[in-house]
This record gives sequence, C-alpha cells and structure tokens, in this order.
Amino acid sequence: MTKSLAIVVPVFNEGSAIVDNVRAIMAAARRIPDSTVSMLLVDDGSTDGSTETLRRLCGAGEGFHLLRLTRNFGKEAAITAGLRAAGGFDAAIVMDADLQHPPELLAEMVRRWREGYDVVEACKASRGPESRLRGRLVRAYVAAFRVLTGMDIRNQSDFKLLDRRVVAAYGRLPERERFFRGLVNWMDFSTARLTFDVPATGKRGSSWSSLRLLRYAVTSMVAFTSFPLHLITVLGVVTLAVSVVFGGIALMDKICGRAIDGFTTVILLLLFIGSTLMISLGFIGIYISRIYNEVKRRPAYIIDGERSIMPETARE
Repeated sequence: MTKSLAIVVPVFNEGSAIVDNVRAIMAAARRIPDSTVSMLLVDDGSTDGSTETLRRLCGAGEGFHLLRLTRNFGKEAAITAGLRAAGGFDAAIVMDADLQHPPELLAEMVRRWREGYDVVEACKASRGPESRLRGRLVRAYVAAFRVLTGMDIRNQSDFKLLDRRVVAAYGRLPERERFFRGLVNWMDFSTARLTFDVPATGKRGSSWSSLRLLRYAVTSMVAFTSFPLHLITVLGVVTLAVSVVFGGIALMDKICGRAIDGFTTVILLLLFIGSTLMISLGFIGIYISRIYNEVKRRPAYIIDGERSIMPETARE
C-alpha cells in the first residue's frame, strides 16, 4: 500500500549548498518503495538569500514545498511549524539540511515504521568533528538532563520519523517553548532506534553560539523538571544548619566570656546567605520567565503566506 511521507527540513542561512543538499535527500527518499514523498522546507527567517533560492526550487515543482517564517523563531519553532503542516501525511521525517543526517538511512527508517513502530529515531554512534570542550559540555548536559528528568537522550538527534498520530499528538501540545527530542521521548510512543555516524563532510562546526546553546540547555531542562525549585528548599535547610552552628558557637563564646570581635564571621555569613538567596532568586526567575512566556499565548512562529509554497494537504 502506498504511503505519503513528508520530509520536514528546517533551513536557516544554509547558503548555496542548500539546493544540492535537499536534492540529495529527495533522491534517496524517492528510492523508498510504495511511497510518495514531499519535502517541506521550513525557512526560519534566512537572511543570506536562501529564501529566493528555495522559492525557485519549489516553484519548479518536483515535490519541494516552502514554508517561510517571517523571522528567525528558532529551530524548535521551525520543526513545530513543519510538523503541523505535515499533518495530512501518513508520516513525517524531521532532518537537517546540511547532510549531517545521512539520507541513506531514510529507507530503513520507513521499513521499521511499516513494521508497526510509531517513532523511528536515528541516534549518533559518533558525533563527528567537534571540539573536545564542546563534546564534554554536551555529555555533561545529557548526564544532567538524565539525572534531573529521568529521560535518557544520549546520542539522540532531531533525525526522527513520526507516524501521523504522533505528529497529531505533538501538534496538540499547548506549550510554546518546546524541546523536540524531549517531548517525543515524553510522549512514549513505540520507538525503534537506528544508529549512524555523523559524516565528516558537509557543514563543519555549529551555527549555534555557546550562549545560545546554554540557553537552549536551560530551557530544555526547565521544561521537564522542577528540581531546581526543590533545590532552593535544600539550600534553605543548609543555610539554616550553618547559621545554627555559627550562632551556637557565638552564644557559647559569649557565655564563657571568650567573645571577640566577630567581623570576619559576620561577613562570611552574610556572603553565604546572600549568595544562597541570589541563586534561589535566579532559579525562581527562570521558571517565572517561562510562565510569563507561556501565559502571553503568543504564537511560536508566524508564517509568511505570500512567500510560502505549500502542498494542498498542508492547507486543509
């Protein structure tokens, strides 16, 4: 039985290589038996001419379609927009535009999906060329995420195939700030896993700055755990215990007549308690900012309809 597949590809400033890359992905996808394939290119506010390049490509047909966002809303918003547009297909595959996700894996992913799995995710056997520092930071983040949330996302990527009911469930999630890998894991549909080695060819390095990656890491963990808020209680107990100890020592010295000027002790106590309070306020502020962003109910993205070229199934 022929199945309809949508390949969702977020694009942001991919340059002139984007046409060759997406054609390579489509060529591999068209070799999948008993399938009709469309590619939804989600332009996340590119400023390097990628938009016009993609419009020319999509205008020629060949199964390419363009969903243009009015500005750069971020990769998570682009994935969400693409999946919502892919709701009329039997399955959707999310992958990057830089060939870091091997197109040769598409046929095997579809085969496993046809076996009955709702999610087929491709996990990294190796991370490819990256700095040793970044690799260590990624491993530390994944370990912290596992400890704090109970979800293991080691070696996972955004390269996933989702059945249409998974796509529908993902689209119904009400939150604005999303973490795609975590949410798919959290929904816990039946999952098959494949592994791949990140190729040394293609775009080297990451377009994400260290500050942006840090913000992304904090947002993803806050979305799935309230542990930092409970940590504030622990810090309060520790502060109380330290204060009781120092207070008891000071009281005994006073009773025994050994009391001396305690300027150093007072300063240390003030620094300790002040630091604890500021850290606590920082944790609370992170959660309050997330609540603030959610209650505004602004859309996660805005589609530029005049510059988009979408399949009919996406307009239903």
